[in-house]
Amino acid sequence: MCSVRRTAILALVCLWALSGCGGGKPAADSASGASAGPKVLNLYIWSDYLAPNTLPDFEKQTGIKVHVAYFDTNETLETKLLAGSSGFDVVVPTASYFERQIKAGAYQALDRNKLPNFKNMDPQLMAKVALHDPDNAHGIIYMWGTNGIGYNEKMVKAVMPDAPLDSWRLVFDPAVAAKVAKCGISLLDSPAEMMRAVYSYLGKNPNSQSADDLAQAEAALLKIRPYIRNFSSSEYIEALANGDLCISVGYNGDVMQARDRAREANKGIDIKYVVPKEGSILWLDVLAIPKDAPNPGSAHAFINYMMTPQVIADVSNFKRYANANLASQPLVLPAVKDDPGIYPPPEQRQSLAVQLADSPEQTRAITRVWQKFKTGQ
Repeated sequence: MCSVRRTAILALVCLWALSGCGGGKPAADSASGASAGPKVLNLYIWSDYLAPNTLPDFEKQTGIKVHVAYFDTNETLETKLLAGSSGFDVVVPTASYFERQIKAGAYQALDRNKLPNFKNMDPQLMAKVALHDPDNAHGIIYMWGTNGIGYNEKMVKAVMPDAPLDSWRLVFDPAVAAKVAKCGISLLDSPAEMMRAVYSYLGKNPNSQSADDLAQAEAALLKIRPYIRNFSSSEYIEALANGDLCISVGYNGDVMQARDRAREANKGIDIKYVVPKEGSILWLDVLAIPKDAPNPGSAHAFINYMMTPQVIADVSNFKRYANANLASQPLVLPAVKDDPGIYPPPEQRQSLAVQLADSPEQTRAITRVWQKFKTGQ
C-alpha cells in the first residue's frame, strides 16, 4: 500500500503509442506466451517501487521489453482497470481493492504451470491474501507492510514536549493536533486507508461498514481539518527527510526511506516510525494480470521472475519494504530484516487488521466524507 511507493509521475509510456513504434502494433502474445512481434510487457506500478536493476535484469534475461507507467493511489489504478482496455499486462493493486476488482471481473486467473517460483511464497501471508482472493487464484504478493506515523521527534517535542508519540492522538486529537500543526502534519490521500486509522483511534472495527461509525469518523476528521498541511501518498517522504514536516501518516517503507535519506544528508534530522498502540492495518500489494492483458505470456514471465529470491530481496533491500518470499529471507540485509519498522515482530502482527474491501455503498460514502474533509466544506 507502496518506495517509495509514491512520487507519482503518472506517465503512460508507449502503451498506445506502440502502433507508432516500427510501423505497426505488435501482435498480442498467445496463452503460451508466443508473440508474432517483439515481446513486450506493459507494467503499471506504484511510483518508486522497484530496485534499479529489477527491470533491466528482466529484459536481459527474457528479451521482453518493459514499458512502465506509475500511479500513487489505488483509486487511480481502479478507475483505469474498471474502464476496460487499459493496455496493461501486470498491475499492482492493494489487496482490499483487489478483492472487489476480482468480483468485477477485472483479472484473469493465473496459470500456476507458468509460475514455478510460487513454491517460494510464505503460505501464512498468502493465506491473508486468500481472504480477498480465494485459493490465491489471481494474484501473488509483491510487498507488504503497515500504516502508521512517521515523525521527527525533535521537531515535535519542540512544540509539544509531552506529545503522545505512540498514539493516533498525535494526529486525530484536536488538542494535540493544534499544537503539533506548527511543524507540519501530512495525511495520506487515501480515503479508505485513512478511515481505518480514524476507526482505530475511535476504538472501532477498522473494517466497519456502519453508517453511524462513519458519521463519528467524519466528525473527528472535521475537528482536525484546520491543522492539516498536506494530503499526499508520496511527497511526504522528501518533506519528512528535509524537515519540512514533522508528522505524516504514511506507509512504513516510505517512512524508512525518509529516515535513510535524512541520515544520508547528515543535517541532524532523525525520522522515526510507529504503529500506534490503538492498532493499524496490515496491507499487501499484489501482482496481477488484467483480464484483457495484451501480453499474458510476458505477464506470467514477469510475475515468476519477481518470485525469484534474489530479485525480490534486491527490492526489499533497496526500497525498505518486507516481501512475502520465504526463500528470499536469507538474502535480505539484516538492517532490513531485523528492523521492526519494516518486518513487524510477531506480537505486533497480532494487533494488525487486514483491510477488507468496502461495499460499493460504503466506498461512495467514504469518498464523500473524504472530499468534504479535504475541502473543509
